[in-house]
Amino acid sequence: MTNISAHGLGGADDLPIPANLAIVGGTAALTISFAVLLLAWRKARFDTASHELLVPPPIARVLDGPALKIALRTLGLLFLVFMLWPAVLGPNDLTNPVFGVAYAWLWVGLVPVSLLFGSAYRAVNPVRTLLELLDKAVGRAHSDRHSDGEGEALRPYPPWLGYWPASLGLFAFVWLELVSPDGTDLDFVRLWFALYAAAMLVGWAVFGTTWISRADPFEVYSTLVGHLSPWSRNPAGRLVLVSPLRNLARITPEAGLVAVVAVLLGSTAYDSWSNSGTWIRFVQSNTIDGTRLGTGLMLLIILVVGITFTAACMATGVDPQGTPRRELPRRLAHAIVPIIVGYMIAHYLSFLVEYGQQTLILISDPGGTGANLFGTADLEINYWLSQNPSALASIKVLAIVTGHVLGVIAAHDRSLTLLARRHLITGQLALLFAMVGYTFMGLYLLFGA
Repeated sequence: MTNISAHGLGGADDLPIPANLAIVGGTAALTISFAVLLLAWRKARFDTASHELLVPPPIARVLDGPALKIALRTLGLLFLVFMLWPAVLGPNDLTNPVFGVAYAWLWVGLVPVSLLFGSAYRAVNPVRTLLELLDKAVGRAHSDRHSDGEGEALRPYPPWLGYWPASLGLFAFVWLELVSPDGTDLDFVRLWFALYAAAMLVGWAVFGTTWISRADPFEVYSTLVGHLSPWSRNPAGRLVLVSPLRNLARITPEAGLVAVVAVLLGSTAYDSWSNSGTWIRFVQSNTIDGTRLGTGLMLLIILVVGITFTAACMATGVDPQGTPRRELPRRLAHAIVPIIVGYMIAHYLSFLVEYGQQTLILISDPGGTGANLFGTADLEINYWLSQNPSALASIKVLAIVTGHVLGVIAAHDRSLTLLARRHLITGQLALLFAMVGYTFMGLYLLFGA
């Protein structure tokens, strides 16, 4: 049985080139990319509604039509109902597909699906579906399906709250998966999802379904990653195809956005470090409970990411008529999303492919009775990635470096609209140093820790 916490990290010995050369080369590529941008990229390109390709009306009518929406929402609800079977009656061990669905299909699988189709989880989110049905049951008016504000509520959603609830939900989930000793205990996982559902219900009762867009950790995560897909909407609400970086620039810079990206990036860094020999030896030699140590380390890494990013964004001169310094971190936070995606691909690719296949096998027997409901129980797992460590290691390096280069491009393009020309170079240097640091530590943790 595959260990659910073994995320296919590999090691320095898997690289076709020495680890130190990969680390130095990755950081150098980032620095060179920034230098090229300063010379060749002198006008902002992504903050304007241009270079869009309207989706042909026949296709748009299908994609925006009620039939597809109802079908996707129905599938999401049916899958939730089906998963109650193994969640309530299945065995309390890793043969239960609940763990693979939660940790592989849902958490990691959101990344490639959202990259391909946009905010994919929103389209199937069973919690959103149930709460929208409750909206109708209690007579709450509901807004247009393309808008991000979503109907009546007891109180308007306060702008200062922003994405802070989602950041707490994301932290709670990564803590469950990466830190908690009960992350593979069925009772504890059931409790976590029950509390998650309760939080969504209470928030909906006060703020309406706007709460889901700002507080549901999985929907917020999918929506952020989905901004790197080619699917977007123009100001008129029409479905359009755009370049991923142009779509990325359309992330709304709300309060709490920096916290969300810090949790996503910091938790992945924690997962790498917690699997290192140095950390394992430290925990074994310490009298403090390992869960407390892990929680403290994860919080520390997330805080370091958030503080260094915030400080780097604010370390610039600001003209009196320019953007307030305190606004800069949230307006530049979208540049961290490609870095997060790069880390997720590098860190969890083999876990998703191999444990995801195992979950497909296990889901045919939700009750642990030897059933084969979907005919997948006899499938065999393809371990090609694990059996080709050099290819896997090369993908890791490419994913991290590509993510950081795209992040630098996104940050530079936005800086052209935020910073005065006299601060354009010096104002970006601190952020460049921070991103170089993230690149160095990311590659070091994957291959050198």
